[in-house]
Amino acid sequence: MQTEDLTEYNNSWYKTGKNPLIRVLLYFTNLIVVRNRYQPICYPKLVCLRLFGAKIGKRVVVKPGVNIKYPWKLSVGDNTWIGEGVWIDNLSMVMIGKNCCLSQGVMLLCGNHRYDRPQFDLEIKPIVLEDGVWIGAGTMVCPGCIAQTHAVVGAMSLAVGVIKPFSIYRGNPAVFIKQRIIRQAEI
Repeated sequence: MQTEDLTEYNNSWYKTGKNPLIRVLLYFTNLIVVRNRYQPICYPKLVCLRLFGAKIGKRVVVKPGVNIKYPWKLSVGDNTWIGEGVWIDNLSMVMIGKNCCLSQGVMLLCGNHRYDRPQFDLEIKPIVLEDGVWIGAGTMVCPGCIAQTHAVVGAMSLAVGVIKPFSIYRGNPAVFIKQRIIRQAEI
């Protein structure tokens, strides 16, 4: 039976898309401005993310403690909220639609390793969260996940594969619970 041999691990094929100097500058900017838990003001975060290539819509809210690995691989639509402590580990493209909510402590992970290979090969896949998606607190969204329009993934879930539109999922792995019905506000 073969076991892991991490001496053979090699992900030199993976390219971030930016030179090392830009990545070092991003690291410190991210640490001081975006990830900073004592920086409650959203505007400087949005400016920094846009300067590093993120496509950010209007009225986007980025709360304190958010970590975004590669802003140039991020697209966020209008009126989207990114909660405290969200970690976007976007080794591949992450596309977040309009009017989405990523609750506290959500993790979007675009990379994983092949457990069936002794070299533990890195695999990356994009993540797509369509318009109106709500990802509950503490949820992990796995590589290749597509949450279709207005889907909800309940707190502390593991989102994999396709999350159907106007549906509520929860669990590990997240499974369909029921349809999401959005009612108009009563006046």
